[in-house]
Amino acid sequence: MTFWTAAVLIVLICAIASVFRKPRRDLDSAEGVPSQRETELQRELTELRERVRVLERIATDDTQGRRLSDQIERLRED
Repeated sequence: MTFWTAAVLIVLICAIASVFRKPRRDLDSAEGVPSQRETELQRELTELRERVRVLERIATDDTQGRRLSDQIERLRED
């Protein structure tokens, strides 16, 4: 292999590599801006987390649970 053949091969390899990297760079730059679907999913996730917090508070708050249980029992007796 001569010097010039090696030089041409190196240039071709670099050109092909840059062609394959360009679409990836475009995708990477587009990732900085969330799509409408991602924004919607993020909002829904926030709402669901808040619901879980409320349910955890209801499940772990013993005094309200007992009060509710007592009220239900009183209603059954009536």
